[in-house]
Amino acid sequence: MDLDRQMDLRPTEGTVVARRHLLPVRVYYEDTDFSGVVYHATYLRFLERGRTEFLRAAGVDQSTLHAKGGLAFAVRHMTLDFLRPARMDDVLVVETRTEEVRGASLLLAQRILRGDEVLLTADVRVAAVSKGRPARIPEDLRAVLTPRAAIPSR
Repeated sequence: MDLDRQMDLRPTEGTVVARRHLLPVRVYYEDTDFSGVVYHATYLRFLERGRTEFLRAAGVDQSTLHAKGGLAFAVRHMTLDFLRPARMDDVLVVETRTEEVRGASLLLAQRILRGDEVLLTADVRVAAVSKGRPARIPEDLRAVLTPRAAIPSR
């Protein structure tokens, strides 16, 4: 493959359907325990990727936010419900949507699915912080993250 074609390659960003961001992930051997079942902490990485790509799809580049104003999002609280196991070679979908936007935090609802089967649900409160302190989410950012806002489809 020549270098020009390599420059066009991009990691999977997922897609937006009905205000829900969907990110496909494949389960690899490294994601599992000795029995081929996904290790519980691996789900946290899958969820983090889903939140990151959800923000990217909404036009939010976290690196730029941090570089320009020092704003970052940090997980404040997370509730997980493990319903069914995922196994090596499964293709999963991480679904992310906004439940609530407050002055300095977001509540995101996430699910991990295998086809129509829900394997895990998560409610994740993320706090906006700057210089280690809570920070108000800028209005333009609040507007695109509000549950009623339409995240652009790609």
